[in-house]
Amino acid sequence: MPTSNRQKLLIILTAVVAGLFAGDKLVYTPLKNWWKSREAEIERLREEIAEGRELIDRGDAVRTRWADMRRNMLPNNQSAQGTLLNALQEWAEESGISVTALNPQWMEDENYRTLDCRVDAEGSLWQVTRFIYNIEKGPMGLKLNSVDITSKDGTGRRLTLVLEISGLVLAAQTQTQ
Repeated sequence: MPTSNRQKLLIILTAVVAGLFAGDKLVYTPLKNWWKSREAEIERLREEIAEGRELIDRGDAVRTRWADMRRNMLPNNQSAQGTLLNALQEWAEESGISVTALNPQWMEDENYRTLDCRVDAEGSLWQVTRFIYNIEKGPMGLKLNSVDITSKDGTGRRLTLVLEISGLVLAAQTQTQ
């Protein structure tokens, strides 16, 4: 049975369409997806390079800041508690506030330790603010976790101050770097 030109044309067109469909599904689409993933990876790497360059540019400032932080940390030994308590006593004397209680407590973590201290004190508004200022501006790396100020009398002349302070101590191997 002879095939007509029309049938030959339809067979050729069908084969071409099937070939294009197979080419799209087996070659073009996987290559397009691979190309897009490569573009995303290249963009991510460019961002990492930019961040790295910024870090290199800021390197001296970061090292200086880290050295300051290490210098101002509490010592990694048993004298840390005494150092903190002595500093708090000095700041209290300087401000004129009356410290009624000091309760230090060590908190342990894998890479660092903190010396948390609760301070109860009494004084005037000026004495309280000066004491807090001394803690914040002192050379030690301390963080005020909580500040509670209440009035002891109806006029507000005598205030009670309750502070929760944390001092950071890095692990020995990190501190020497």
